[in-house]
Amino acid sequence: MRTLLLAGTALLTLAGTAIPAAAQVSDNVIRIGVMNDRSGIYADLAGEGSAIAARMAAEEFGNKVAGAPVEIIVADHQNKADIAASKAREWVDTGGVDVIADVPNSAAALAVQGITKDKKRIFLMSGPGATVLSGAQCSPYGFQWTYDNYAMAAGTGRALYEQGKKNWYFVTADYAFGQSLEEETSKMVKSLGGKVGGAVRHPLGTSDFSSFLLQAQGSGADVIGLANAGGDTVNAVKQAAEFGITQSGQSLAGLLMFITDVNALGLESAQGLMLTTGFYWDMDDQTREWSKKFEAKAGKKPTMVQAGVYSAVKHYLKAVEAAKTDDADKVTAKMREMPVEDMFARNGKIAANGRMFHDMYLVQVKTPAESKAPWDFYKVVKTIPAETAFLDPKQSGCALVK
Repeated sequence: MRTLLLAGTALLTLAGTAIPAAAQVSDNVIRIGVMNDRSGIYADLAGEGSAIAARMAAEEFGNKVAGAPVEIIVADHQNKADIAASKAREWVDTGGVDVIADVPNSAAALAVQGITKDKKRIFLMSGPGATVLSGAQCSPYGFQWTYDNYAMAAGTGRALYEQGKKNWYFVTADYAFGQSLEEETSKMVKSLGGKVGGAVRHPLGTSDFSSFLLQAQGSGADVIGLANAGGDTVNAVKQAAEFGITQSGQSLAGLLMFITDVNALGLESAQGLMLTTGFYWDMDDQTREWSKKFEAKAGKKPTMVQAGVYSAVKHYLKAVEAAKTDDADKVTAKMREMPVEDMFARNGKIAANGRMFHDMYLVQVKTPAESKAPWDFYKVVKTIPAETAFLDPKQSGCALVK
């Protein structure tokens, strides 16, 4: 009897040490949903590339954290807020999703932010740019990772103003993101002493920009600011070249451009453009090594959004590993506590409003003669320190900032 009791005690002790790691993970699975545009104007800058980046982060942990397997699932929100909201609810309520990642399109992201906040699910935003996501609509579970519209204005807007281009006119995508980008850049230009002569707004996914560009050209502004992104920016730049806008002396500012946009335009059309980015594949050995692995899987170099998805997912998984649970409150506390250190951000820090602070880069698109290899597109003009690139959290309007 004594032997049996001792044996039973030993078994219970072993069970007690073997179970807890997985037992503290809901459903015994870490499930991450990558939601974005997989077929429309933002598919090239995010799309399947963002899913690949998330999988690369999970693979670095052996697809297992805190004793539980890591699953990456995907969905296409089709750039529609209602579809994004419906999918987010489905994922959280019946799909066992712990984290939603990416979500380019600020209207869709705002819808997802509301749901993840109510349901206490973590939201890792790489694609959306509206500053309100870490401002008035911030969430204790929401992290704006890669860029925001304030950073775009602080980089490209300031650089063009310093070149003496002080009068602006905007061609703006008519939804939350475009309006926010126009607003942030307008405030930056005016604060420096410049003027904004007006704006014209176009629907998302516009194919014909002729009337919008002619209005902008007729304004006589020094700079025509394109407050749009993805396929809209590519179409606008191509059609601006057909109208000879830059040849007539006006400057064209792509306020949110990606390396995939430059690739689509070609250096002949894009050369000389200045833009702000949070990541460039050819910055150093670390970025080149990771980007080579990404290209082997995706067939192209990563955009800053795709690199940001990798960084955010990796940091989340590190926090789960450290907290030994996927409890959202405990994990978010760990995420804020730990510095972000990887090929995307060096000593990045998460502020109280969910804004991840890291350096940004002002770059200029090379001429065809300057480019020595495929995807060799940028000259880094300067590094923009994190505290300059992003808005002070105390000024963000986020209720989480004390």
